[in-house]
Amino acid sequence: MTIAYDPSNIFAKIIKGDIPSTKVFEDDVVLVMMDLFPQSRGHTLVLPKAMSRNLLDADADAVAKAASYLPRLARAVKAATGADGIRLAQFNEAPAGQTVFHLHFHLIPVYAGEELGRHGGGKADAAELAALAKTIAAALD
Repeated sequence: MTIAYDPSNIFAKIIKGDIPSTKVFEDDVVLVMMDLFPQSRGHTLVLPKAMSRNLLDADADAVAKAASYLPRLARAVKAATGADGIRLAQFNEAPAGQTVFHLHFHLIPVYAGEELGRHGGGKADAAELAALAKTIAAALD
């Protein structure tokens, strides 16, 4: 059974500008923002603007375009946060851990000796997110 894309999901609303977010970068292909419930300091989300639930119904060309941003964004997140590594995560359907049904990629900074927080755990401080977004954006240049 194929489930239709719901254009009223929270990420679609953020892309449309109906709901605010802490943006790092945006163009006609992706919107990059800070995760409100980060697993670590600097946890960033990459939202393709092409509308699909996840990889299972996504257009291959749209995924390729969005994925082409990931190396540059990962380098910027790592540089801006001083992380020791970056974990890339992407979930497809609820049993796999997907909670928002709009294709997106997580760039999660990993710090040696520190455990990652639980996915969707505590909410981050808005001022800290805004500062991190600016630092990551500056590292893109």
